[in-house]
Amino acid sequence: MDTQALLSKINIPEKESIDLIDISRIKQIDKYECYITQGQVPQKFAIIRSGLFRYYYIDREGNEFTKGFITEGNVLSSYSAMLHQTPSHFFIQALEHSEILDISYTEWLILQENNPYWDKFLISALQKGYCTKEKRERELLLLDAERRYHIFLKEFPDLEKRVKLQTIASYLGIRPESLSRIRKKMMN
Repeated sequence: MDTQALLSKINIPEKESIDLIDISRIKQIDKYECYITQGQVPQKFAIIRSGLFRYYYIDREGNEFTKGFITEGNVLSSYSAMLHQTPSHFFIQALEHSEILDISYTEWLILQENNPYWDKFLISALQKGYCTKEKRERELLLLDAERRYHIFLKEFPDLEKRVKLQTIASYLGIRPESLSRIRKKMMN
């Protein structure tokens, strides 16, 4: 999908799309390459043109915890770190070869200052992210692993074919062996 069509699909008006394209560059991200790394102070964000990403943490013991999956047409950002110019607490990693619209935060701030549309865009993106975060927290705190897996399958119907089961287990907050048991139970 070309950039203009993608931005139209996510409801960015034509004039604003042109302005955004002017300060952006199309970038290829290889499978398993990180767009943002833990500890990096982000100076950029992106819109996914094609591909799949995940946000994840690594604890002191080296265990990975997948915070979320980000698909085409969505924004990639370690927003609070970028906003406060502090190190990111998580990684943003491509799970397959991907193409993004890479946007300089500094240039975007100028764009935002000169056009009130971008305030609305930012509020909309933050609301979407907040609602996703709130739902995810509720599921992790209140639902068992089997129910969380059913929700995962419903929300991301084709992801199981695109992502390692180990990564799905880390998203569900369980060990890979537990996910194998749940899947085996569902097949019976």
